[in-house]
Amino acid sequence: MLIDDNPDQVHSRILDIASRISSPLFDAIKAIGPVSFPERENTAFSHFLSRAIVGQQLSTKVARSIWAKVEAAASSAESGIPTFFDDDCQDALRACGVSRNKIKALRSLCAAEREGLFCSQDLRNLTHETRSQRLLSIWGIGQWTCDMASIFYFRCPDIWPQGDVTVQRVFTRLIGRRKPVRAASYFAPYRSYLALAMWEITDALLQR
Repeated sequence: MLIDDNPDQVHSRILDIASRISSPLFDAIKAIGPVSFPERENTAFSHFLSRAIVGQQLSTKVARSIWAKVEAAASSAESGIPTFFDDDCQDALRACGVSRNKIKALRSLCAAEREGLFCSQDLRNLTHETRSQRLLSIWGIGQWTCDMASIFYFRCPDIWPQGDVTVQRVFTRLIGRRKPVRAASYFAPYRSYLALAMWEITDALLQR
């Protein structure tokens, strides 16, 4: 497995590929400079998944706000995450802004934690596809969450999050008439870095 130990070298490789695909793509990636995996907090994988579920289909700002309220509610109940979701917490989570479907997903996640399905070392040793199959068996976890887990928790270098609206929208705009999946395939084995670049480009545009 490749590791994030030389962002400059990866950046050069991505730029070389982008130059053969689209001038706007090349210019946008060059402007943001090298990207690397964010430092991962020292949290259990079940904790990471809980936060990912809460943040699904929400803006980053809203997701952070709701998650802060969830953590505060768990702390007030003197409970940890995801143990808190096994308690009679529905009213508390609704008050935090968590939807009913997401509450159901969080309770399913808590049950899976009790069954021992979240050993991070076991999951780390699996391929992305096999890991996704295991996670998809849990109610409420979809492919987007699996992709985010592989990119941000397990730091896999070659994941293309086809279900991420932001990544797909920005990438499609920058490559013109090319098909996104095919265009992204040229960046293997660095498609996670390509996705990180698309998020960085989005952030840069929002700050203008």
